[in-house]
Amino acid sequence: MKAITIKKTDINSLRDRAYKIACEHGFHDEELSNKHLLCLVVSELMEAVEADRKGKHADVALFKEWEGNNLPISEETRIRRFKQDFDEFLKGTVEEELADTAIRLLDLAGLRGITIEEFPEEMIYESAELCKRESFTENIYDISTLPSRYDGIYDFPTTINDMLFTVFGFAQYLNIDLMWHIEQKMKYNELRENKHGKRY
Repeated sequence: MKAITIKKTDINSLRDRAYKIACEHGFHDEELSNKHLLCLVVSELMEAVEADRKGKHADVALFKEWEGNNLPISEETRIRRFKQDFDEFLKGTVEEELADTAIRLLDLAGLRGITIEEFPEEMIYESAELCKRESFTENIYDISTLPSRYDGIYDFPTTINDMLFTVFGFAQYLNIDLMWHIEQKMKYNELRENKHGKRY
């Protein structure tokens, strides 16, 4: 997959949408610490590890085939079918968990008023190349420990930007169209219950 530039306007639009969806679903009804919110980011990374251990990967071709059926259907049926197709072909996969990681980071950026910088093609390519040196789990470990390694050296916005950038680089290395998967998961999240049925 050819590396793409993640434009500042596009990524910050996604940030705003992620934050809006989280607010509408009760995730920011109370003030939570950065540690709490970063822990939830790490939890998504660990779910990606579990998906990789089980060999669970998205069947994007079948998802698009089923979603591409243009038969006239009601809006209610369309929504139900989208949820079913997502559960069948995308749910619980490495791709979905990396999208969840990015969405958590985008939401945190929205909550804290952090601007996400542009990720040029060459930067994403270089980040993907660095991933070749390590295993899947080692790359995940590097991403998940970045906040503790940056603590006292870089400010919080830099930490969030670099975590997000590294997730995109890792996805590029894995040949995952992360922007597409983020879009699908946000659509799915919009249809879910308050706090997605969880306590927090």
